[in-house]
Amino acid sequence: MKKITGLVMTLVALFTLAACGGGSDKTVDSSNAKSEDQLAAIKKAGVLKVATSADYAPFEFHTMVDGKDKIVGADIDLVNAIAEELGVKAEVSDMSFNTVLASLKEGKSDIAISAISATKERKEQFNFTDNYYNPPQVVIINKKNQDKFTSIDSLKDKSVGAQKGSIQEDIVKTQLKDGKLVSIEKVPNMVIEVNSGSLDAMVVEKTIAESYVQQNPDLMIANIELEASKDEAFAIALPKGSKELQTEINKIIKKLNDEGKIDEYVKQNHELAEKSANE
Repeated sequence: MKKITGLVMTLVALFTLAACGGGSDKTVDSSNAKSEDQLAAIKKAGVLKVATSADYAPFEFHTMVDGKDKIVGADIDLVNAIAEELGVKAEVSDMSFNTVLASLKEGKSDIAISAISATKERKEQFNFTDNYYNPPQVVIINKKNQDKFTSIDSLKDKSVGAQKGSIQEDIVKTQLKDGKLVSIEKVPNMVIEVNSGSLDAMVVEKTIAESYVQQNPDLMIANIELEASKDEAFAIALPKGSKELQTEINKIIKKLNDEGKIDEYVKQNHELAEKSANE
């Protein structure tokens, strides 16, 4: 009886393995088909759905245009240029930075752009384009502390803010590791806290910092040098496996970089952010 049962179990196991093997091949084919069809689906729909967090001037921010609130920025100019090259229209959705990649993963958006760095952990879940901008990182402090916070060591045991889910969190952990990381969803909220003194400092990309310092005369960029890294460069996030879309967008990014357009977008929107702050 044991021998018969063993034989039956062996046959069942072999049948199951065969079925699983077939299912696996079918899944891979389906995944590849989905990847190949994504670019075609975007073109067919005529819309490129974009997820962003519009609180990071000059890359993505709100301003008034002809009396109406509008999302603008260097990243927005970039996706509009990409959409134009693809022959579609960009449809931008604003959300908290912490949910931008979640929106992409859930299929609610086609791409995510929000000054996102392609970290090793993120690459495990998403595809990324080539880097399109590599920004230096700086520390913002209150001017009243300019003689106090002059080095990395001076921030030991001090509260240092970084946007939740951002590369700046890692910078605080690795380069300002003796400081106390405070993760906050929105950059403007961090600015308010540094202004009020409830935060001692905050780490942010240099161009962003310049915009907020311009808007807040009590703040300044500290004379504290942080190490630059390629891991901090900005890239566009795509769904995992979206090879054709990735290849197409990389071609467009290269063209725009070769023409100096992306640097131009950053410069123009930095000026727009400063103008908006002074109005």
